[in-house]
Amino acid sequence: MTTSSKWLYLNQQKYIVNLLQDADLLHSKSAATPLDSKLKLESDGEALDSPSHYQKLVRKLIYLTITRPDIAFAVSLVSQHMHAPTIQHLGIVKRILRYLKGSIGRGIVMNNNGHTNIMGYSDSDWAGNALDRRSTTDYCMFVGGNLVSWKSKKQNVVARSSTEAEYHAMTSTACELVWLKRLLTDLCCPCSILMTLYCDNQAAMHIASNPVFHERTKHIEVDCHYIQQ
Repeated sequence: MTTSSKWLYLNQQKYIVNLLQDADLLHSKSAATPLDSKLKLESDGEALDSPSHYQKLVRKLIYLTITRPDIAFAVSLVSQHMHAPTIQHLGIVKRILRYLKGSIGRGIVMNNNGHTNIMGYSDSDWAGNALDRRSTTDYCMFVGGNLVSWKSKKQNVVARSSTEAEYHAMTSTACELVWLKRLLTDLCCPCSILMTLYCDNQAAMHIASNPVFHERTKHIEVDCHYIQQ
């Protein structure tokens, strides 16, 4: 961690070096991205003889996402196979580690921007999982212009359309926005400006503004009891 009067820089560079040493990848070739753009998960791959090493690496990667939101999606993917990892899954973990080797100095920068405005960005990967066709919810939150919260998690239900997947993602994002606002209030730093939620799906935004759109929403089940100002 590096600090000054105007900013705060958080990174886990030493932790990444130790992680690369544990995986024996400290002198490996770095990768430009955490995942291969043409990655296709296999339904039945060759199982690892000892999954404990894989599980240990994934647990450490989960902890690393505290300061590395750029690997959140990739780590979420490999963490779904902790119970029965295969050689392909281990290869994905090594790809993530090689990406970290090439971006070892990255982290989170917190600037003093003089306000506590809250905004969130929501997105989803519709039916991105080729094995069970579930979508992935992704969001990131900014308070005072600084990134403070993020998540990448597979949705609990199978979305019938990209609109439904985006609507589920917006629900999770709205819940996080409300929680952040209440947290700031408890910390005596209330946000008086309306919170902003950004989404790139026009149909999902129309449904959010008009919940009586029964023809498109009658089959959607979301947990909205917490979304209250």
